[in-house]
Amino acid sequence: MKSEHSVPTMKDVAREAGVALGTVSKVVNGIPVGESYRLRVEEAIKKLNYQVNSYAQGLKANKTYTVALLLPNTEDPFFASLAYHINLSLLKRRYRMLLCCTVNSDQEQEYITMAQQNKVDGIIGLTYNPNLQIEENTPFVAIDRSMGSKIPCVASDNFAGGQLAAEKLADLGCTNVAFLRIGSSLDNGPNKRKAGFDNGCLSRGLSYKMKILNDGEPFEEFTRFLSEHMHDGRLSFDGIFCVTDRLAYLIIKTLRQLNLRVPEDVQVIGFDGIRVFPGAEHVCSTIVQPVPEIAEMCVNLLLQENISAKPPLVCLPVTYVSGGTTREGELKHG
Repeated sequence: MKSEHSVPTMKDVAREAGVALGTVSKVVNGIPVGESYRLRVEEAIKKLNYQVNSYAQGLKANKTYTVALLLPNTEDPFFASLAYHINLSLLKRRYRMLLCCTVNSDQEQEYITMAQQNKVDGIIGLTYNPNLQIEENTPFVAIDRSMGSKIPCVASDNFAGGQLAAEKLADLGCTNVAFLRIGSSLDNGPNKRKAGFDNGCLSRGLSYKMKILNDGEPFEEFTRFLSEHMHDGRLSFDGIFCVTDRLAYLIIKTLRQLNLRVPEDVQVIGFDGIRVFPGAEHVCSTIVQPVPEIAEMCVNLLLQENISAKPPLVCLPVTYVSGGTTREGELKHG
């Protein structure tokens, strides 16, 4: 007879659930079993307070059940949302996430080396360093940045998003628009938003100008650009597309400082789909990235054992959502 204070084992779980030991092993390791069996095992685990020995599991399977996630920061709501949903996707598969905030591109290689030394089962990264060295036996999935044909990349359809922004501004009555961007000079996903916007403006006959700053350049350049296009208290642009919602938020503040009303005087569309907080309204009218789907696809590709079946690029669709900085209401009642 077991002591009252003895630690429950997998055999105890099998006995409590009335199933074979192998069934318990499958449930614990995330291997599919019949729904009724899974529920019985999970109920027994909870009742007995059975603790899975992840370290022992890892030794046996030559895995650590840990995945590293590299992000520039978690201050940006879009990056924070990515981290949240990737963690959820990993937890469903009984994996843990090691979050690495790289702050700058120089630290990206340091974190990758650290992750490899700690024998993580793979790395998911949104990176900026074009010269990263990644061991061939370390599974890696890139977000929004193509790193060659051997490393799968998951991205939103940035080109379609840029084009959609131009088309929406045209539908909302804009005739003279601006594209604003600050970010990395690398050839990455967000750069395609510019190409899509350019294409959308040309196809809809919109006049447009672009102001593009690289990381590190002062934001005041945008203020100067907008001020140069002010005449008699009016802005020559009636629509603006910002390459991120974060930039859109700052531009809207600048427009108001110039005594311009949003959306009455100028309509603004951002990109990302950021909300004030989960479930609340969006910070602006925006092109929404499908973050939960991006997260799920990243994890699926990373843990997929058949390397040859991994596509070099998975492009996921975006959608437009009105967020109070465009004039949909006037369009309906006009």
